[in-house]
Amino acid sequence: MKGKIIKALSGFYYVASEDEIFQTRARGNFRNRKITPLVGDEVIFESSNQTDGYLLEILPRKNELVRPPVANVDQGVVVTSLVEPNFSYNLLDRFLVTLEYEGIEPIIFLTKADLVKDLAAMKAIEETYQAIGYHVITSKAEGEDLLELQRYFPERITVFMGQSGAGKSTLLNRIVPELALETGVISESLGRGKHTTRHVELLPICDGLVADTPGFSSIDFLEIEAVELPKLFPDFLAVAANCRFRECRHLNEPDCAVKQGVAANEIAETRYKNYVQFLEEIENRRPVYKKKKR
Repeated sequence: MKGKIIKALSGFYYVASEDEIFQTRARGNFRNRKITPLVGDEVIFESSNQTDGYLLEILPRKNELVRPPVANVDQGVVVTSLVEPNFSYNLLDRFLVTLEYEGIEPIIFLTKADLVKDLAAMKAIEETYQAIGYHVITSKAEGEDLLELQRYFPERITVFMGQSGAGKSTLLNRIVPELALETGVISESLGRGKHTTRHVELLPICDGLVADTPGFSSIDFLEIEAVELPKLFPDFLAVAANCRFRECRHLNEPDCAVKQGVAANEIAETRYKNYVQFLEEIENRRPVYKKKKR
């Protein structure tokens, strides 16, 4: 039979197939072949009943995320707090670069707008990312933000991601109150939220599947190569053809269209500074062997 893994918990994989859920385990040869099934995987499995099945084959993935461990993702909602914890251009750009690398369409959801005192700063954030072409949704008490977000869900796998305490579970609870997902509090000493989600599960919401996933506050670029990074900034790509050199790194090269764009306020300086920092991190990391994508 064919199905999709919608939950992984304690060594069991719950597979949705033809409106039924089957509890399965992975065959022993999966471990020998160093294959780990992921939530979101399309699989071939066998089962004599709904509580005793085995995964036989993982079908080819179009992408996979390590944190959170989900495969075949269509879009990622980057839930980003404007205050408590404070907004970070650097952290948001890390999520966006990761999604671009995996070919996942980003949606930016800005939370806690009702607590913002500097409205000009909030507007600058919105305009910076809207100008690049990203979907930006800002939280609103009236519920208009939920309607705007839900129209992206049908027939797609959506992952919620963002720093701890940004309000991912709170947002999902607003969309589907009966989920009653556990939410965390912000640690006063650390200024960030506690991890509250213990496993990854795809939830049927608005004719699509949505993953509630553990929050995390940093991303390391373990697979992205330095030569790939400039191509993961859409605002850089839009003008890169005008650089003098085809493989311009946008650092010290003459006639760099990206640097000219920054100087002309056509490309956000925050984006450029983050790019330079990310590039340095990638070039200074320890060598790693890139994982083959199935």
